[in-house]
Amino acid sequence: MNGTGTTPTHTHPVTIVGSGPTGLLLAGDLAAAGIPVTVVERRPHEISNLSRAFGVHARTLEQLDARGLADELIATGSTITRLRLFRRLSLDLGTLPSRFPFLLITPQYEVERLLERRAQELGVEFRHESEVVGLRQDDDGVDLDVRGPEGTVVTHRSAYVVGTDGHRSAVRQALGLPFPGVSVIKSLFLADVRLAERPDSVLTVNGAGDAFAMIASFGDGWYRVMGWSRRHEVPDDTPLDLDEVREVTRRALGTDFGMHDARWLSRFHSDERQVPRYRVGRVFLAGDAAHVHSPAGGQGMNTGLQDAANLGWKLAAVLKGRAPEGLLDTYQAERHPVGRSVLRSSGGLVRLARAQNPALRAVRGLVSAFVNAARPARTKALAQISGIGYRYPAPRGSHRLVGTRVPDVALESGRRLYEALRGGRFVLITPKAPEAAGRAGAGEDRPNVEHWASDRRTALLVRPDGYVAWAADDADAAATETGLTFQFS
Repeated sequence: MNGTGTTPTHTHPVTIVGSGPTGLLLAGDLAAAGIPVTVVERRPHEISNLSRAFGVHARTLEQLDARGLADELIATGSTITRLRLFRRLSLDLGTLPSRFPFLLITPQYEVERLLERRAQELGVEFRHESEVVGLRQDDDGVDLDVRGPEGTVVTHRSAYVVGTDGHRSAVRQALGLPFPGVSVIKSLFLADVRLAERPDSVLTVNGAGDAFAMIASFGDGWYRVMGWSRRHEVPDDTPLDLDEVREVTRRALGTDFGMHDARWLSRFHSDERQVPRYRVGRVFLAGDAAHVHSPAGGQGMNTGLQDAANLGWKLAAVLKGRAPEGLLDTYQAERHPVGRSVLRSSGGLVRLARAQNPALRAVRGLVSAFVNAARPARTKALAQISGIGYRYPAPRGSHRLVGTRVPDVALESGRRLYEALRGGRFVLITPKAPEAAGRAGAGEDRPNVEHWASDRRTALLVRPDGYVAWAADDADAAATETGLTFQFS
């Protein structure tokens, strides 16, 4: 025993707390890069079919495609190509410049199932029914006190810890970080039900008066219902029955579609919160542990998965000695602004949807008319909701493309870019095969070299998460640059 009354133990270089989608993606990415990982999870070992998220956006599907999982996930659900907001506003997802120009409707547990299988196949160690009860860190690592199923507290020593343990994050609380924000909707309900009548579309949404309801098909005979009523704003622990769900749904949609056999009924409130720092020393926060949003736009789970895609390759590079430790600071610089933007956009949507004040309803009408009529505004809205429009800050003097997302371009080899990214390494795309660039492709710490299938002359160095790390308009300059030395930036 040590001075804290716990049993010390040696563990893996990275401990992840929380086995939701964010933690599972991160664990799999680190394991794929050869970094041993332990995942600590408070819940028993089971993937619940009772989860809140059900929409997977284009950018998330691109990230899953880079891991060979997107097509399998798409087979579990249904797709929609048009989003209707406030009755008047219609967004055509089919115009997205992506291999996935749609919103995939599939329950969160399907995402978790694929990501957990991948993590297990890659050798990730899971410790379920284990709760974090203490955290200390120094210059060399982090001590995490974990109470296991038998009640024994064990200290895990890791180089880094990542908290992906949800909006009540024990890791965030152990760090003493605030989680400022407000409750946007005080009383929401969720229900998984069967319907006697099938709705006309995969996603049915409407608000009428003081009621709002949404019904989404899981494709297996079950439907997710979400709604709220201003007449009945109550605490989360207030009992919920199917009659209340039916009544609110009828008021909002005109019918309850004969819903019956609820397998899950839950009440919750929707917050807008964001931690000020995603990194404290050797400890990181991602997903709902770092930010929570209103359900409008369905961006919560998607934002967390993209946090993981950003952090994973950086941790692997530092732990393997291929990048300076300062690279990890870019996680905060890149992902915190995205979380803040999602907070604002989803919050704006829900406030407009709930508008009762005549002035706000007029604003909603003007916004809808403007976005419908103005193509640039419509394109920007689509890019933000789908996630493909975000770019990361670039150093002063960088090429204009640095920090931008790279679409799934065709390569001379016959592969797509996101197939080439499946090795978890950088990919250098050039218009030809210069000798110097060929040398850059040798060795684990060098990028894979691919060539444009088109006659494009730009050279791009694409990060493992699909964003531009470096670019040049002159192919010869690109060959010289990449032939010298490769450094993470």
